[in-house]
Amino acid sequence: MNQHLAHKSPISGVAMRAACLTCLCAAFTAAGADTTSGVLPPGYSTSRTGDVHDFDYFVGGWTSKQRRLKARGVGSSEWEEFPATECLTLYLGGMATVDELYMPTRNRAGLTVRTFDVEKHQWSIFWVSSTTGKLDPDPVVGGFQGNHGEFYAQDEDDHRPVKVRYTWDKIDHDHARWQQAFSYDNHTWETNWIADFTRADAARLCENGRPKR
Repeated sequence: MNQHLAHKSPISGVAMRAACLTCLCAAFTAAGADTTSGVLPPGYSTSRTGDVHDFDYFVGGWTSKQRRLKARGVGSSEWEEFPATECLTLYLGGMATVDELYMPTRNRAGLTVRTFDVEKHQWSIFWVSSTTGKLDPDPVVGGFQGNHGEFYAQDEDDHRPVKVRYTWDKIDHDHARWQQAFSYDNHTWETNWIADFTRADAARLCENGRPKR
């Protein structure tokens, strides 16, 4: 459910998921605190907290309508649309989640790994690159307050430093929306990706925790 800078390709098997979970430790130090001084875009914080059950809502299968800005950071208003399916599974009693997002018309997929720090009461969200197979080293961090979640990070977009914001909204039992925005100037946010999700029959949509092909 989380795209970050680019969508990625399919990652197969429970073994890969387990490997992803075991290699996250090195990233936690970098994700733990704000390192930027001076002006920050509205709402930006890496101190937001949440609950270990924040993502229980998303367990199972979902269909999705994805809208992505064709060009980021240049003032574009042209969007592309494509469908996707997603399957999410809980691990470690809910302290970790793994989901795969499959985009059939683009012949791509991506893997999102989330881990909950029980001491900080904070989620770290990692994305696995489809083109490189590497775990994103810069997770967004945060949590939910009620049905609204916010997650932030620092990153680069085409060698330009950016602040990254994910927002999640649990609209009702069967509908949710995810949005990604970047700030290039530390003053304003540009939303560049919107995904609307509808709950679906996981038995029909998913196989071994992955979207059926």
